Amino acid sequence: MAASIPEVADDQSVAERYLQITRMIERLHRRHLHMLQFELDRLGVDGISAAQALMLTKMRGQSISVRDLIERRYYLGSNVSYNIKQLVKCGLVVQERSSHDRRSLRVNLTDKGEELCLQIAQAGENYAVALDESKEVEAGCQLLRRLETN
Repeated sequence: MAASIPEVADDQSVAERYLQITRMIERLHRRHLHMLQFELDRLGVDGISAAQALMLTKMRGQSISVRDLIERRYYLGSNVSYNIKQLVKCGLVVQERSSHDRRSLRVNLTDKGEELCLQIAQAGENYAVALDESKEVEAGCQLLRRLETN
């Protein structure tokens, strides 16, 4: 199901176009979360949300502090502690006190969490292959990189 790209009126200001881009990014992010939820349902994974699954993919292959999850913008919500607790409860993450600072918690994926991340990555690849790898996609990526750095 290909979504149509809304036409941009020639008389739109740069500010209006920028606002339109940010809204499209938000919708794209929501579509990505829907894809993740679909995959979680397909895999029979209960107890975690798509946002929590996305957080898992950002932790993959590293031991990271909860603070770093937020500072690196791997997680943008305000209830990161709750989400980590849910991931621990589901057996996807283990947390341990940092050896350098006992107040700080570090999180790592369990084998089960790593396996789920692999499955999510494969699903993401399958969805990406379905997209047309055109010059427009590359131009869009370049534009977003420029907007991100400004």
